Amino acid sequence: MAESNAAHPPDRRIEFRIGIHQGDIVVENDDIFGDGVNIAARLEGLAEPGGICVSARVREDAAGKLDLAFEDIGEQELKNITRPVRVFRIAAAQKPASKSALALPDKPSLAVLPFQNLSGDPEQEYFVDGVVEEIITAISRLPWLFVIARNSSFAYKGKSPDLRQVGRELGVRYVLEGSLRKAGNRVRITGQLIDTTTGAHIWADRFDGALDDIFELQDQVASSVVGAIEPKLRQSEIERARRKPTESLDAWDLYLRALALRYQYTEESMREAISLLERALAIDPSYAPAAALIGCCRLNQKAHSLGQVSDAEIGEAVRLARRAIEAGKDDRDALWMAAHALSFFTGEHVTAANVVDRALTLNPNSAHAWLVRGMISNMQERPDQAIAAVEYGMRLSPLDPLRRGFTIIMAVAHFAAGRYEEAIEWADRTLAAQPDYRQAMRIRAASCTYLGRIEEARSWLNRMLCFEPGLTIARVKASAPPFPPELLVRYLEGLRKAGLPEE
Repeated sequence: MAESNAAHPPDRRIEFRIGIHQGDIVVENDDIFGDGVNIAARLEGLAEPGGICVSARVREDAAGKLDLAFEDIGEQELKNITRPVRVFRIAAAQKPASKSALALPDKPSLAVLPFQNLSGDPEQEYFVDGVVEEIITAISRLPWLFVIARNSSFAYKGKSPDLRQVGRELGVRYVLEGSLRKAGNRVRITGQLIDTTTGAHIWADRFDGALDDIFELQDQVASSVVGAIEPKLRQSEIERARRKPTESLDAWDLYLRALALRYQYTEESMREAISLLERALAIDPSYAPAAALIGCCRLNQKAHSLGQVSDAEIGEAVRLARRAIEAGKDDRDALWMAAHALSFFTGEHVTAANVVDRALTLNPNSAHAWLVRGMISNMQERPDQAIAAVEYGMRLSPLDPLRRGFTIIMAVAHFAAGRYEEAIEWADRTLAAQPDYRQAMRIRAASCTYLGRIEEARSWLNRMLCFEPGLTIARVKASAPPFPPELLVRYLEGLRKAGLPEE
């Protein structure tokens, strides 16, 4: 209700008082009676508008199970209740609007929500999601438009959110939503654009076409949305480069399936994703995104211990990354993915930085390209530049389900800068999202030693060894990212101080 009220003036708001108590009641027909009901009614009277008051019994049952803060307001004499009742006010209810909305950027801002799959076939979800990704890409290539990244907008997949709330959570003025129906060789795409500040429908349209023309349909939707957001811009001023991943839809299908698997971050999903990408390259050897994504999958396998990666497989990943850079000079996804693999596996940070900068020139709204730029800056001993890049990436994708990738780079950057308290804070954010994230545990343990918190460091080391039994300094050194020499020495020394053995 607080979020809903925020969009209305004070005289148009609806505010509730709520009282909650646990106790015996008497049920008679459609009514209830008894002290349990009476106490709840009196607690309601104690609550402020928009607030919640609960009895001590409710507080005891809820403590530790709900992410709420309870404020003790003492024992209260309640009308017609013989004994005083200890009452708690829920702090989150007292200030329900404490989560501030993101400020709107200084240019038109847009989020493209997942489209509904009206094909009646759950297996087509990957296809619908792929079409939306291409629409996001087409719109994102306009430098004057602030576009929320795919991963944050897809956090609403399967939900029916209030679009005003979406606007506040993502910090955008406009939301594009729609549906896709695929029947045989025909595709119908519908879309509507909504102003989240007013709820007004600005534009709606429908596009029908053959599956062979799917890229043209995507560009039509992108162009129409742009015209609706900024009608003063002439179509000739909208420099929109069409990106057709491949002329072969079979290869594209394989790439989309692999992309969905990669997001799962399991040993099996990575292995299956690589298999699909190899099939896509067998169909279209020049398909740069598939070649680059293999490098990212191999990187994830090695960095997150998702299966063994041989030297030969790493060599092949590097070869494919170089090929993707050459073949995908105008494909921002291929470029940032290839740059990531190249920097991680070969330590060619200057080349990788130039490649990812090219990706950002093509699409300044690519949150993951900014993330990779931050990672490379860390490797170039520029932690403050890394922090600035990652912060901008997080702003572009504030609800990214892969946010742990952003937070771990922030932890590494603060560790590199010698800001160990901040490094621990960002490592904790990473671990909150993924409790078994080993790199975060290592950074946290090493940071604690430099703050003199040796016992805490040892505790985290023991927790880490539960996930990586037999871990040694030698093994960490062999699997660590290509840190600069000074940073690697400091990192390993911190783990030594925490008690990690050499061999």
